[in-house]
Amino acid sequence: MVARDVIRIKNAVFYAYHGAIEDEQTLGGKFEVDVDMYCDLSAAVESDSLRKTIDYEKVYALIQKIVLAKNYRLLEALGGTIARGIMDAFANLDSVTVRIRKPHPPVKGVVDHVEVEVSHTR
Repeated sequence: MVARDVIRIKNAVFYAYHGAIEDEQTLGGKFEVDVDMYCDLSAAVESDSLRKTIDYEKVYALIQKIVLAKNYRLLEALGGTIARGIMDAFANLDSVTVRIRKPHPPVKGVVDHVEVEVSHTR
């Protein structure tokens, strides 16, 4: 049986310049990121060693680097880049799910946030 352990990062918040509208690319806004990383954590459970798990500080640094490196027009593209980056950086992951929220998006109506979810699996 394959273990379905998970490490989550919830609501990492960044100020960045993503969006399909020009004002979003120049004025910027807040973006919230959640990441669920699925892997077998049994070695970490037994050893109590950081080397046997996913170092979430390194994951956070990678997310931050990707979010701030360039402007994306679509949350889908940003989410896919984050998911691929995490999967490439951490070989012991089985899968990753990235959720990106944009609070108060520029739509003609009252919306708390929009959210895109992207999942990658080995």
